[in-house]
Amino acid sequence: MSTIYDVAKIAKVSPKTVSRVLNNDAPVGEATRLKVKAAIDQLGYVPSTAARAMRSNKSGLIGVITGAISHNPTAGPTGLPDLFIVQGIQSEIQSSGKTLLIADTGNDSSRIEPLIRTFQEHRVEGIIYVADFHQQINLPKHTKNIGIVLANCFDSKETPAVVPDDEWGQYYLVKRILLSGHRRVAYLSLDKQMVATELRTNGYCQALSEAGIEIDSDLILCADTLHQVDNKVLVEQAVDRLLALPQPPTVICCGNDKMALKLYGILRSRGIRIPEDMSVAGYDNYLSITESLYPSLTTVDLAYREMGVEAARLLLKQIQDKQFQLLATPVRVASPVVWRHSVLPCDNIS
Repeated sequence: MSTIYDVAKIAKVSPKTVSRVLNNDAPVGEATRLKVKAAIDQLGYVPSTAARAMRSNKSGLIGVITGAISHNPTAGPTGLPDLFIVQGIQSEIQSSGKTLLIADTGNDSSRIEPLIRTFQEHRVEGIIYVADFHQQINLPKHTKNIGIVLANCFDSKETPAVVPDDEWGQYYLVKRILLSGHRRVAYLSLDKQMVATELRTNGYCQALSEAGIEIDSDLILCADTLHQVDNKVLVEQAVDRLLALPQPPTVICCGNDKMALKLYGILRSRGIRIPEDMSVAGYDNYLSITESLYPSLTTVDLAYREMGVEAARLLLKQIQDKQFQLLATPVRVASPVVWRHSVLPCDNIS
């Protein structure tokens, strides 16, 4: 394998001159530069980025730890949120001129610590950890001289984090529904253990309170579980309870679009038309669901790609400023409402 000294010998210059040409960090005459480049081409010389990184402490590498690659493709249309986040990270890192290294956990949290250590051994300038849903995590101990940013998750150590604004996403969805004339709005939530559930329930309640509508606990039901079971039964039970109320809802908000997909089938099996008899809204904006359903599903867009972009920007700024500071409050990325055809103005309901 050729070395910088071989290049210098053929070009008849000093190794220091070759280094200047490679790093472009000092003036070199054009004729000398051309001789050095010709020698590099002749030898097929490839500079050692590892050696350069040791000298400059700038490898140009950014590490990403995720489970996106190992997700089970047969699990159905989950939307692959962590993959979309990684795409956002990649677009921002690429435009910065740095290179992204991606490592997959294989759905095994015990691999996170060795992956962080491996990235540090390769002298990455920073690391982004990507979670598959909004959650609190506990990263293993790591050196303090490297920037780490969390995406779609947060911890108790004030590690810089970027998360979706679940509370305001649900708030604006319900507010828009209320503006269309509805007053009996039901909410079928995700598992109560999920961080998003409490936040979205708060948003739902705030929108109703601002409209002067009393919170009816009979309209708030959990129809989801983190356990590996078919949630369709839970959705069916929730629908039974809602339809049996003296004043049933005119619209049902679902914890995610997959739940809304099940709800479509359940309502239609009972002869209930959407949206003529019952309006439906989802959450996430999984296009494989929202745009294939008829009528197309009104939902909230969880801006995963934007979260990835924001996480990359946050890390790059820390690297540029050479300050790996803690962040007391996570950065929240807005979740806009996507209004389609599954919610009918209340005055038009037959």
